[in-house]
Amino acid sequence: MNEITMTLVRETDKDLQELIAKLDDYLSTLYPAEGIFGLDLTDPKVKETLFVVAYQEGRPVGCGAVRPLDEEVVEIKRFFVDIPYRNRGIASRILLYLEEHAKNRGYRFSRLETGEPQEESVHFYKKLGYAQIEPFGEYIGSEYSLCFEKCLTS
Repeated sequence: MNEITMTLVRETDKDLQELIAKLDDYLSTLYPAEGIFGLDLTDPKVKETLFVVAYQEGRPVGCGAVRPLDEEVVEIKRFFVDIPYRNRGIASRILLYLEEHAKNRGYRFSRLETGEPQEESVHFYKKLGYAQIEPFGEYIGSEYSLCFEKCLTS
């Protein structure tokens, strides 16, 4: 009855686009524009990114993406569960699904970025085995970013 299903989608998927818009709206209540790091869906490299939408009873309720950074590391991007559907295990299912896909493709580490205002997210990532690391990539020098990493092979 409350089954969660995961569907791999393209970056142009309507449900994914709607969830990303909700994510952007949510983040804009927490951070100034320079503190929000999206994913350029028009970048040709986006084809290397794996997108997933979670559905509950046919409704799109969450999304996430995993994008390669190099041969060993992927980054979790555009990770979001719609507010009315939080605290139901959906976020865990999405994250574990993305990690499993990355691991099956030979990646050893998963990284991500969040921020202090997202206390719920920080707690969630730590609970699922992510450890805080120094900012990486585009987050270096951002006063808004907290970065985390998890080894996928242990």
